[in-house]
Amino acid sequence: QVSIGRWFLIFYVLYNLDGKMPLSTRTSAAPPPPQSNVNENCVGPSSEDAGNASSCAGCPNQSICASGDGAAAAAVPPDQSIMSSLSTVGRIILVLSGKGGVGKSTISAQFAWTLAAHYGYNVGLLDVDICGPSVPRMTGVNRSSVRRGPDGRWIPVYAHPNLSVMSIGFLTPGEDDAVVWRGPRKDGMIKQFFSEVDWSGEGENLDYLIVDTPPGTSDEHLSIVNHLVKGRGVDGAIIVTTSEEVSMADVRKELNFCKKVGMDVIGVVENMASMTLGFGDVAFHKAPVIITPMDADPLSPTKDVAPILGGRVEGSKSFSFDADEQRVVCDGAGEECTEEVISLIRRKCPELLTDYLIRTDVFRMKKKNDGKNSAPPTPQDMASKFGVPYLGAINLDRNLLECCDEGKPLVEAYPHSPGVTGLMRLVDRVLEACPPIDEDEEDYENELERVR
Repeated sequence: QVSIGRWFLIFYVLYNLDGKMPLSTRTSAAPPPPQSNVNENCVGPSSEDAGNASSCAGCPNQSICASGDGAAAAAVPPDQSIMSSLSTVGRIILVLSGKGGVGKSTISAQFAWTLAAHYGYNVGLLDVDICGPSVPRMTGVNRSSVRRGPDGRWIPVYAHPNLSVMSIGFLTPGEDDAVVWRGPRKDGMIKQFFSEVDWSGEGENLDYLIVDTPPGTSDEHLSIVNHLVKGRGVDGAIIVTTSEEVSMADVRKELNFCKKVGMDVIGVVENMASMTLGFGDVAFHKAPVIITPMDADPLSPTKDVAPILGGRVEGSKSFSFDADEQRVVCDGAGEECTEEVISLIRRKCPELLTDYLIRTDVFRMKKKNDGKNSAPPTPQDMASKFGVPYLGAINLDRNLLECCDEGKPLVEAYPHSPGVTGLMRLVDRVLEACPPIDEDEEDYENELERVR
């Protein structure tokens, strides 16, 4: 009996910890709607015994139902509450990728920044990455909190007069606090994001709502499908990838996921495609000087190698013989020589430091040396295979990294930075595929109904 009692106590504590994440610690006291993880034999929020029945003990909604607020919140069907909350939103665009670390949040944040700060559209940015929210920092509002309006809905944080942001990062007690939730709790939170955020601001409709998603095709994505795609609907998805096969293998799964759930794909964007630097931005190191077995005598590792290297060996360099590889290698390889190289460039060809840039592909594989002159498939090949547009490539840009850390729009802070060209191309192509709904047109309401 003691053992059973202990197990019951452990189960009770874990159940309540799983259902009682203290989200309201940084929000106003307005009551949230009833949560979905209710107790068994629930009498319902509309019952006279709501919150007071024996079956209510330990339920996370007990206080809400006892106050009478649960009945009012439960009166509106979930799909209608989402439709109502998103009635002021024109276009909804998802940013997806089956792979983590490819830059979905970077693309989401800078895409929203560009629409709002550069083009002047009213934009909302919703972060549904429950366990790893990055959007608050990337928009410069990571120290902010949300509040509830008179109608009980959350009022998003404004990073710019035209850019409103909502994320679970505003609801946790601290920036470094982990959100350890199972699927049902994530689903409930995402549903609240869709149904309980007031995107209307000062009575103005949103032109675009950008939804940043976590990697994969699991809980959060299924919640989006159930609450959004099958209800209000979305206008399309931007698929983010890098060019290595490890990334594209997972992105292909995401493209198949979109196909299965009937979600339109606006196109594929290749992130971190290349990197552009000046000669003064890089460090130089000495390359290994290797003598092939044809030139070196494996039986004489102390052999004078200077003639073999054509007189390029300085007296200060030493060499060793690698018996396993049957080669002689310079022992000084890998030493930094940046100042020496820059000084040499200034003497021999100073225009390299001022008139030229270095560009290299970050992940792109070289052609295979298999006699067929073949190369691994590229993101553009993948987009073509799935019959979706290729939206271009965005460079790996140090200024872009700074803008993400400090929450600034790249196109405004560094308009001539290498990453701006690809970013502007992406925004222009998405605007072409999903132009904003013109409020001045007579068929504005009809268009809203169509996208819903």
